[in-house]
Amino acid sequence: MTAATTPGHGPLSGVRVVELAGIGPGPFAAMLLADLGADVVRVDRPGGVALGVDPEYDVTNRNKRSVLVDLKAPDGPARVLDLVERADILIEGNRPGVTERLGVGPGPCHARNPRLVYGRMTGWGQDGPLAQRAGHDIAYIALTGTLGMIGSPGEPPPAPANLLGDYAGGSLYLVVGVLAALHHARVTGIGQVVDAAIVDGTAHLSAMIHGMLAAGGWQDRRAANLLDGGCPYYGTYETADGKHMAVGALEPRFYAEFVDLLGLADFADARRDRTRWGELREAVAARFRSRTRDEWTDVFAGTDACVAPVLSLREAPHHPHLAARGTFTEHGGITQPAPAPRFSATPTSVRGGPALPGADTSDVARDWDVPRLVDDVEDADRETPRRVLENPQ
Repeated sequence: MTAATTPGHGPLSGVRVVELAGIGPGPFAAMLLADLGADVVRVDRPGGVALGVDPEYDVTNRNKRSVLVDLKAPDGPARVLDLVERADILIEGNRPGVTERLGVGPGPCHARNPRLVYGRMTGWGQDGPLAQRAGHDIAYIALTGTLGMIGSPGEPPPAPANLLGDYAGGSLYLVVGVLAALHHARVTGIGQVVDAAIVDGTAHLSAMIHGMLAAGGWQDRRAANLLDGGCPYYGTYETADGKHMAVGALEPRFYAEFVDLLGLADFADARRDRTRWGELREAVAARFRSRTRDEWTDVFAGTDACVAPVLSLREAPHHPHLAARGTFTEHGGITQPAPAPRFSATPTSVRGGPALPGADTSDVARDWDVPRLVDDVEDADRETPRRVLENPQ
């Protein structure tokens, strides 16, 4: 079943993955597997997906290949099952029951390939009262208590993009799950279903906080704790030019260096004195407002005060540290995060740009020995969307 290992493609070289096209956490999880070297074949649908990014710029589809299959066509499920028979992992992000109705649920897939790891990515999970409800990242993290931890107490909690739910609580847990299940399948020959729900993963991310809450070391309200902005030496401050600096001077020696470099020696003993935290915050804020972000960056450069400038998305790739490490890379004219983490023996890379829907059908049919994929491929190519615009439902 497993393809031959290709040197230089990462630790998952030789692993075959079928991804049923979707949005958000599913594609990101499949990108991570592809970055690690897996041969990921994305099954795109005619007409694209709602909320889709222009395929030429959707870097979550890098390092993948794409075939075009209409799962609602009479022979659509059979084409996908041909791929499944030769795959190690399948990833789908539909509402519970959708792939079953389409004929590519766990039952038919495991009948064709008992070793298959069937990864399911949803917000609410495969069961529970909300399982069939629509939703997005912000609603999932709202119910878990994590959104309610963020922001100032006098304002609504801010939306943290879709990083906390979709990608941290969703994609990364799906990847951990399917890789663990893949290990089990290779040891036992038995595949299984992995139910990765964003509500489960996001709740799991807050494990340490729940421990602190139980121990009385965390207050269940915003901006009242050590790590949520309640502490004046762990947070962000505006500078003279309207930009910001981030401060994380938690330990005593880091705090001592922090107040020294700020010129606030009078507050050397205020670290543990919560009665002085309001006064300390005002003093720190006033000092940061006295200089620009770049000036403060120079002040704290080379120190252990744990202070850093808050950079924008376009600024970040040019930071000397990130540039030296190659944290960002450019491929096909698109600046993007490089694959992570890093491996000493099986290095990863961006091997190809975003897979365009249906563009790799012939190659996949040959490499995976699935000749049925190329039936009527010319008709499918005529339906291939070259640019998918936002189409919210």
